[in-house]
Amino acid sequence: MSNEFILNFTPTGMIPTKDMTPYVPISVSEIVEDVLQASEIGITMVHLHARDETTGVPTYKKEIYAQIVEGIRKYAPQLVICLSLSGRNFSEIEFRSDPLLLEGDLKPDMGSLTLSSLNFNKTASVNSPDTVMALASIMKEKGIIPELEAFDIGMINYAKYLEKKKLIEPPYYFNLLFGNIACSQANLLHSGVMINDLPQDSLWSLAGIGNEQLKMNSLSLAFGGGVRVGIEDNIWYDTKRTVLAKNSELLKRIHLIADANERTLMSPKDFRVKMNLAKGFGEYGRAFQSN
Repeated sequence: MSNEFILNFTPTGMIPTKDMTPYVPISVSEIVEDVLQASEIGITMVHLHARDETTGVPTYKKEIYAQIVEGIRKYAPQLVICLSLSGRNFSEIEFRSDPLLLEGDLKPDMGSLTLSSLNFNKTASVNSPDTVMALASIMKEKGIIPELEAFDIGMINYAKYLEKKKLIEPPYYFNLLFGNIACSQANLLHSGVMINDLPQDSLWSLAGIGNEQLKMNSLSLAFGGGVRVGIEDNIWYDTKRTVLAKNSELLKRIHLIADANERTLMSPKDFRVKMNLAKGFGEYGRAFQSN
């Protein structure tokens, strides 16, 4: 069991709105402020979603991502930044890959790669094989490491297929997400099977949707994994849903649970070494290009 744990912060997501919770960061300045506060509390990486400044709806536009990345890196130049390439609102490859066009100081270290299509409660995330392979190919070409998102064991198998196709290469980082209505559920059997089936040389974090967030985060900290946590996956602090969560409160609770399990935070610097990422401070993405 690893003593260090990855803390992957997910502040915004695509679903929470100000009507649902006043604490979800929507604007560029709100997201930057939340991430910098999180960095002071202690996180390894951040998984970012951008929103349209006028409407608050999710956007793929690199220009808005650029403002967020610039604001974060001005004060946290080593923090590992992953940009969402979600298929929940956009299916066209030219839209979903737009954030991958950022370069230089704005280049993302990682891009999210959901490994298959899936249904949420009211919407679908469409990730056709051609789209998944295209996104993986673009990331490989640009030296951006995929953040592999798996909602069931079939998605892990698809990651191995991408490995055989030489579209992804180790080391790998997986987010394993539990509790979605149409996917793996938040229990010991489902989580154990998925963890056991990961490719060699994989780092992993567990996430839980809604009320399952605390359960899966706690399980992961007890058994050697990392944590994905934030308002993106759960807007409530308590499972009775009486207290809306602030991102800072969710993060501080994770640190308390980690301390109780004698786990220490993996720093962005150490994560960069383990994932073969450039050192930060103006150098981002993969430390060296594949042949």
